[in-house]
Amino acid sequence: MSGELEASTMRNGGTILVSTFTVVLLVTAGCTSGGSSSPPQRPQAHVPPPQLSLTPADGTKKVPPDTGIGVRVTDGKVTELTVADAKGREVSGSLGADGTWRPRWPLKPATAYTVNARATSPDGTQVITKRAAFTTLKPQRVLESGMAPLDGEKVGIGMPIQLLLSKPVTEQKDRAAVERSLTVQMSKPVEGTWSWVSDREVQFRPREYWPTGEKVTVVAHLAGLRIGRNLWGTKDRTVTFTVGPEHITTIHNKTHRAVVRKNGEVVRTIPVSLGKPGYESYSGTMIAQEKAADFLMDSATVGIPGEYLHHTKWNVRMTYSGMFFHAAPWSTSAQGNRNVSHGCVNASTSNARWFYNFTQRGDIIKVTGTSRKLRFGNGPTPWTKSWEEWLAGSALRTSTDA
Repeated sequence: MSGELEASTMRNGGTILVSTFTVVLLVTAGCTSGGSSSPPQRPQAHVPPPQLSLTPADGTKKVPPDTGIGVRVTDGKVTELTVADAKGREVSGSLGADGTWRPRWPLKPATAYTVNARATSPDGTQVITKRAAFTTLKPQRVLESGMAPLDGEKVGIGMPIQLLLSKPVTEQKDRAAVERSLTVQMSKPVEGTWSWVSDREVQFRPREYWPTGEKVTVVAHLAGLRIGRNLWGTKDRTVTFTVGPEHITTIHNKTHRAVVRKNGEVVRTIPVSLGKPGYESYSGTMIAQEKAADFLMDSATVGIPGEYLHHTKWNVRMTYSGMFFHAAPWSTSAQGNRNVSHGCVNASTSNARWFYNFTQRGDIIKVTGTSRKLRFGNGPTPWTKSWEEWLAGSALRTSTDA
């Protein structure tokens, strides 16, 4: 090519002239030969970093425990969010479509929490993190609670779960909130539900009696639960109990006998004396509510002051109003023949001691044939109601807020 370039030059008045035509061809040939040059690159679009904000903001105090955490993101999406207390224990929860993270159970009052969040741009190239620490409020009005059975207790097949509250809960939406805070885990799952028996007590019973050997764990997630405008639960409660052998005692008024069965087999028949005329014993399905080896019986507590005041042995309570199965050595001649008590079930000392030792709290005790019927609420009496009646006491099944 260099020879061709030299051949196309000529001298003219001492000036070297180069053929423009030849140079243009050379440039043109260079642009179209071989395909070794890359096409021109388009400039890359700018990807803005995501923007992330959290509510409550860092340093906020007196946050209501049932408030969710607001997460606002632009130019990206949340890829990680954790909430933990001061000891590093993470709180279970989930981020909703509305951009609010809500805990599975309310946050605890008077507790410090830290939120760590991360957002990423749509193409994954830009990442931003955000941290916010806040403290929940300390309630002025507190809802305390108690539970039965006791943790680790072995109970009978008729024992309900009782949640007792220090303040009345009257609104249906608040009752529904309480029920939602309660979980019941069973080793042998059976149908059951909660039902309100008063403004301060809600009970759980299975549809039928508990299966023998059942293991139950109950958790009341009451910490951070708001009732009404400014009443707060502050403490969760957990109880685990087991169900012992099936004990069912049937006391017949006409025969003056108590027939005791264990797992369907008769293990003892006890002569008894029930309430005399005017002081009839209750008929109905009760449970053994508590036991006391020694108990002071005072007739004033049942509306007949001065009638009697003495200690009795081997007592098994059947009602709040004072009906017991107990030893009555003064009435052994009447036991098995006629009724002479003031409403209790009298038995000999040896039989009452045996029954006391045999009985588990929650065992079923049925009394039949008397004129006075057991009323619901005279102690834990869930078996006085049909299943349909029991269901009607659940706020979750009747509340529009459920």
